[in-house]
Order: sequence, then C-alpha cells, then structure tokens
Amino acid sequence: MSAASPCRTHAAQRWSAAAIGRAATLALHDELALAPKPGLVSFVDSGSHDDMDAQTFMRSLFALHGYFVRIAELGAAGAPFAALERCGIEAEARMLAATGGINTHRGAIFMLGMLCAACAATQSAGQTTTAGTLRTALQQRWGHALAARKLRVSTLPGGIAARRHGLRSASQEAALGFPALFEVAVPAWARARRSGLDQARLHLQVFFEIMAVLDDANLAHRGGLDGLRHAREHARAFLATGGASSPQACQQAWRIHRDFVQRRLSPGGCADTLSAACFLERIGALG
Repeated sequence: MSAASPCRTHAAQRWSAAAIGRAATLALHDELALAPKPGLVSFVDSGSHDDMDAQTFMRSLFALHGYFVRIAELGAAGAPFAALERCGIEAEARMLAATGGINTHRGAIFMLGMLCAACAATQSAGQTTTAGTLRTALQQRWGHALAARKLRVSTLPGGIAARRHGLRSASQEAALGFPALFEVAVPAWARARRSGLDQARLHLQVFFEIMAVLDDANLAHRGGLDGLRHAREHARAFLATGGASSPQACQQAWRIHRDFVQRRLSPGGCADTLSAACFLERIGALG
C-alpha cells in the first residue's frame, strides 16, 4: 500500500466516494507507519499494547475501507446524523470481527467517518474542499446532532475516563468541530511544511503538537490525570527543544516512546487526530 501524499494542486479536484474512502484508508496507514510514535503501535513494535500489533491494524484497516466509501456516499446524499451513526456502528462490528474483538480504530471510525461525510457533502454543495469548508459542513449539517450526542453517558473506557477527570470527551471535541484537528494540527502541518520537513518528520511534529494540548482520554484511562500530564509535559519539552527539526528529534522521540511503554501510556486520541490530518492532506484540503 503506497503511503505517498497526493499533489497539493488537488484542492479543487472532485473526489468520488471511492477516492474519499481510499484517502481515509491510506491516512490510517500513514498513522500506523509513523515511528517513533510514543506508546503506540507501528511497524516497528506494539508500543504499550500486548494484545495487538501492526498486522492487527492492517486487518482492521482493510475491513474499514468499504465503510469510508459508504459514509462518503451518505454525506453526499445529505443523510442525517442517525444514518451516519448506524453506518459507523456497523463498521465497528466489522473491525471487531477482523481483529478478534480488539479495538484498533474505534475513534478513527467516528472521526474519519465524519470527515469523509463532510468532504462528500462539501462537494455536493459545489464548494472547494478545504479545511475550512469541511469544518463548516460538519458544524452546519450535523452540529446539532453532535451536540446532542455529547450529552449521552458513554460506557466506553475513554468516555468514562473523560467524565471522571473532567476532560473534553471525543463527543465534545466533535461537537466543537474538532478544534484539536482544525486549530492545532492543521496550522502545525502548515508550519512544518514551510520549514521543509520530510514527511516522516512532519508527521512526528504534528503528532507532538497534538499531544501537547489534546484531552486524550486514552491517556487518562491508562494513567489517570498524572499520565495525561506526563504525556503533555514530554510533548511540550520535545517541542521546546526544536521538535522534529532538531537533529536529535528521533532519538528523543524514541526515549519518550520507551518511557510511555514502561508506564503503559497510549495516546490513541492523538493518533486518531493525526490520521485525520493525514486524510485532509490526501484530499488536498491543506492547500
């Protein structure tokens, strides 16, 4: 599977549902391929996880491709949020069947699925696909439903951890139009691109900028507030010493990775947000 980015001249390109689905699938591969990536699964190792590896992620990734195509079709048709949600629930079942019950991509199913729907909806409205038009589509078309969704009491580990510790949950993040993606990852991507970083270092820089600010409920679930603070402190220290532009960036990131593995920390929400940023790049929405 190729991990090459598309040409940036594609911002005005019309994307079929199949092409949107492929871009989302490749974005998941982009995230998986990044290493070092503190605490998370890559092709190098399994990070803080004993129950999954890169092959588990690959099985999940291929099982989800059809979902991304289908939810793009629903977005193009102006489907209500309830239809998108049903599509996502069915996709989660396929993921669990492919992985033997292991949650590899639950957060990405929701976040990337909504972005696929928004991309298709934006095009149906005759608009150019940009980060701004996608966020507007999310908020205008499904904002009320997403706001209602955030009031539901989640029984998932991340939702429970967010509620226990007073963090912004994934549902709240969605209701606000994914601020960590559009207000943190997107400008971080632009700065990293202007600085001339290659793809791997660009992804590393964006990942650490996300981790420095995101209320990652996965970190809180595994390590409590102390674990979340620990991860943020390491991310901010990495950025303060030059980030991915530093000659020692990879060595420093590997040290943080080993520390996270020892503490069993896994910033899964940061990984989902990085995947989403990779998706925006692949559909030309980052300019």
